[in-house]
Amino acid sequence: MLVHNWAEVLKRAWSVRFMVLALIFIVLEPIYNFVAATWVSHNIYIQLGMSVATGLLTAAAIVARIVFQQKVSGDLNGKPPSEG
Repeated sequence: MLVHNWAEVLKRAWSVRFMVLALIFIVLEPIYNFVAATWVSHNIYIQLGMSVATGLLTAAAIVARIVFQQKVSGDLNGKPPSEG
């Protein structure tokens, strides 16, 4: 079941933004590995950095999901007006 303001959450929630950034890193990692294996020597530090960045962004998304965000939750803290 979706929250009553799901469109607003998708636009404004930091957790969604962090998850999108993590997804970008997840998609870029195999592309980088292919390019590195094909044209340049494989650099373990870049791969490690991408994995660490993905992990940190995912952790930030978890924290952002539980932190109160005024623009998303408003005064009702995510409850529909009927439950306020």
